[in-house]
Amino acid sequence: MHSDGAGEGWDIVRPVRGAGTPAVDGVRMAGYRCPESGGLDMRVFPQPFLTVVLGFGGPPLSVEREHGSAESVDRRAVGSLVAGPAPGPTRIRGASFACVELRLSPVAAYSLLDAAPVDLHTAVAGLEDLWGGHGRRLSERLAGAGTWPERFALVEGFLAGWSGRGPTADAEVVACWSHIVARRGRVRVADLAAATGWSRTRLWSRFTAQLGLTPKRAAMLVRFHCAARRLTAGADAAQTALACGYVDQSHLHRDVRAFTGGTPGDLARTVSSIDPDDATTERNRQQVKGTAP
Repeated sequence: MHSDGAGEGWDIVRPVRGAGTPAVDGVRMAGYRCPESGGLDMRVFPQPFLTVVLGFGGPPLSVEREHGSAESVDRRAVGSLVAGPAPGPTRIRGASFACVELRLSPVAAYSLLDAAPVDLHTAVAGLEDLWGGHGRRLSERLAGAGTWPERFALVEGFLAGWSGRGPTADAEVVACWSHIVARRGRVRVADLAAATGWSRTRLWSRFTAQLGLTPKRAAMLVRFHCAARRLTAGADAAQTALACGYVDQSHLHRDVRAFTGGTPGDLARTVSSIDPDDATTERNRQQVKGTAP
């Protein structure tokens, strides 16, 4: 997700990994708290993962989805949500908001989310649509927790229990996804198929059925995510195209247009400073070791 100016003053908290702290493969977690005087106003851009927002201690979020024009907008109020890798033109608004955000790789999402991956690819859904009352009770427990370490422990315990209930992706699919990420999307589907020993048709079918997107689309999303982060951090389009594996600047321009409807310049002007992986958030980031709320 990318924010329009919501980064200043936000508290952004990451759990510290150590002995006794369970980790869930393919899941990254962060806590956010919006200042009382601030608010949440986010446009959702394509990303190579699914985003789960577990809201607590604040009013519901307003999810606004455009259908063809800014005049045709569906609005839905949700306390928590899940956004697929390419949900289309969507804006999320809220006030005095606090949440635990999870970023699930498509491989992790296949095991953890109770829905067909292809149905989640373009969706922004309320979390109860996926986890039912379990998701609602988790949000209630988060609201009752007094510290970030308690909240992170609650979420990790929930995920650990849920992961054993879902299916497991084929080893070949997992290996292909890992290679796409490691190569930042600079892969050929024929090479992926050859490495698995599968035909291109079988790889395409199994990968899409389990991860919700084709190998080619997955590579495009990973490459675009690399470009989006560099552009919003201030890199110019030519340098970004070279660093992220595009053939040339026009290739980058076409992908940005396809994913966002805008240009690399438009994307560069979009603030993404509440991204916990963005170096510009370092002044707001904490690593949780004690009991600070």
